[in-house]
Amino acid sequence: MTYQEDGRRLRELPASEAMRLLAGVPYGRIVFTRHALPAVRPVNHAVLDGGIVIRSSPGMVIGDQVTEAVVAYEADELDSYERLGWSVIVTGVATTVTDPGEAAMLKGLVRPWVAGEIDQVIRIQPEIVTGFVLVPAQAVCGPA
Repeated sequence: MTYQEDGRRLRELPASEAMRLLAGVPYGRIVFTRHALPAVRPVNHAVLDGGIVIRSSPGMVIGDQVTEAVVAYEADELDSYERLGWSVIVTGVATTVTDPGEAAMLKGLVRPWVAGEIDQVIRIQPEIVTGFVLVPAQAVCGPA
């Protein structure tokens, strides 16, 4: 009797587990609308009190396009060799943090990888959270 791998399957995650995984990685991709078309940019993030915090600058595409807008945010961790991993997608409204004290505190949580003055703090309040983990399918029993 031999066992053979039967590919992978997706298992949906509860929202709480999806947000926990999202909090464990430092970057993801924000999806927003630019000139009535979808646009995607990689950004660093932090997860705090159920929200996602990113940094930008006024005048940058993200800073100008995503404030007070519905956005999606996606992060994942995938192993192409093992063909395992997870992906989380959050949809919600992005707003600029305007309180100076709160903005200063949140800036310390997100360390951008790009140089320059990235002083604008944007919070994404999740409304829809979906997450999936890619797991091995059950081993199947085959002929010897």
